[in-house]
Amino acid sequence: MSTTEHKQEAPQTVRCKVITVSDTRTEETDRSGRLMIELLTETGHEVVGYEIVKDEADAIREAVLDGCRRADVDAVLTNGGTGIAKRDVTIETVGALLEKELVGFGELFRFLSYTEDIGPAAMLSRAVAGVAMDTAVFCTPGSTGAVRLAMTKLILPELGHVVREIRKDRENSNISCTILILVKWVLGVPIIF
Repeated sequence: MSTTEHKQEAPQTVRCKVITVSDTRTEETDRSGRLMIELLTETGHEVVGYEIVKDEADAIREAVLDGCRRADVDAVLTNGGTGIAKRDVTIETVGALLEKELVGFGELFRFLSYTEDIGPAAMLSRAVAGVAMDTAVFCTPGSTGAVRLAMTKLILPELGHVVREIRKDRENSNISCTILILVKWVLGVPIIF
């Protein structure tokens, strides 16, 4: 099946949780979080959760895992905490949660940052994406320029496609479980849940 066919089967609306990682931002001053929310809703996606967490590994981990555990969340998007200062721990924290990493996301983000935005300073840009608990996860730097670039050039054009691929695995897994239960039932093998 071609990429075009995959995208045709992709959901038009993805339910998202937005997380801003910052020690200083509030809802009033969180321009990057607001920008993520605006871009998602303008393109037909639904924001079902939003929070600001401190740049601390435990807070970031809990916020991301909360999104991954929720049945009404298909994707978690974070911004901030991706720099190279000791306090910036988003990439390490989220990276440890990912079962599959979309390596191309970080590579493409840095390439686009270099060619379209900040030139050689792009080598300081850290971004990661992948799958955790059947949920798409995207982490971008916290500047509005970085968020706009990542959202418009990478995340929004592929968000539905990524979710479609994750759901495909889940649907195949559910079918396999159903078949296994039926086989056990037919054979009289005890079924333990």
